[in-house]
Amino acid sequence: MEFNVAVLPGDGVGPEVMTQALSVLQAVGEKFGHSFLYHDGLIGGVAIDTLGTALSPETLQMCKQSDAVLLGAVGGFKWDSPQAKIHPEDGLLALRKGLRLFANLRPVKIFPMLVDSANLKPEVIRGVDLVVVRELTGGLYFGQPKRQWRTPKGRQAVDTLAYSEAEIERILRVGFELARSRRKKLTSVDKANVLQSSRLWRQIAIEMSADYPDVELQHMLVDACAMRFIQRPAEFDVLVTENMFGDILTDEASMLAGSMGMLPSASLAGIPKGITFGMYEPIHGSAPSRSGQDVANPIATILSVAMMLRYSFSLETEARTIEDAVLAILEQGYRTYDIMSEGRTKVGTKEMGDLIAEKVKG
Repeated sequence: MEFNVAVLPGDGVGPEVMTQALSVLQAVGEKFGHSFLYHDGLIGGVAIDTLGTALSPETLQMCKQSDAVLLGAVGGFKWDSPQAKIHPEDGLLALRKGLRLFANLRPVKIFPMLVDSANLKPEVIRGVDLVVVRELTGGLYFGQPKRQWRTPKGRQAVDTLAYSEAEIERILRVGFELARSRRKKLTSVDKANVLQSSRLWRQIAIEMSADYPDVELQHMLVDACAMRFIQRPAEFDVLVTENMFGDILTDEASMLAGSMGMLPSASLAGIPKGITFGMYEPIHGSAPSRSGQDVANPIATILSVAMMLRYSFSLETEARTIEDAVLAILEQGYRTYDIMSEGRTKVGTKEMGDLIAEKVKG
């Protein structure tokens, strides 16, 4: 089979981890007889420097014409000034909006051999296997009005948290469907004690639960959820929440897996059933201070490739082959710096990618 993949390496360590992910994808193609055609594009800071925009119309169109999108990371110190008119993250937000990617799936699973190298106590994180479903195109990040202005009393700013019933319903349905395919427990995270948008969210979640009598629905305030992630994270199965809450909670949840370098993500344009168009990326940032040093962990990007094979190409066996290869290499004791512990073998970005690719080939 032949698949067209838009490849957006981005900034910082993005190109380095992307190279290793594509190496693993190439190994999958050779083993299973698939052909992956890559279409390269610029996004983020490198696009600002080269094209004057964080995402060009041409790059967006290329992504629309592909079967899926692989993204590395965007951002860096160079473009961090709050006075800048364009930021690298503008390209990422525009890409999500332009591709109608409304559902972000972030699986958080602790590999047994990494339990002792994580920051939390082993008895707290052992058995953690959850998925956060984050709404991507609404809320504070996109709501209007959004602006700064000056008044006689000083500067002011406003951001608007807005959600429609249709936006809430579609992301909740992704959560319910995913929970139905797992352990049948859905935690809807909101701030209904304060926010009107969250009260609407909770009302709709309760109404929709009638369509899913086999799924246990639990409501949790976002601050309580943040605390529960540290106290008893293994109790969670699937969580669904709005844009900003999901952004914050998933960074916290990454510590349950030992490192951001271990966590992939999928941003989907539909419910994950059959073949769904999506963009796949690690949840970590561009880490500019580590760029070019061959130290970044490529596993999150490699596991993002596995998610692409599963959700956008419906290649479950191939996806599991990558996941099994990652598990096998970790079991053999190989570690990048971020998950390194005593008695293990430290490797760099390229060597970790090579090890996993060779394991895929068998």
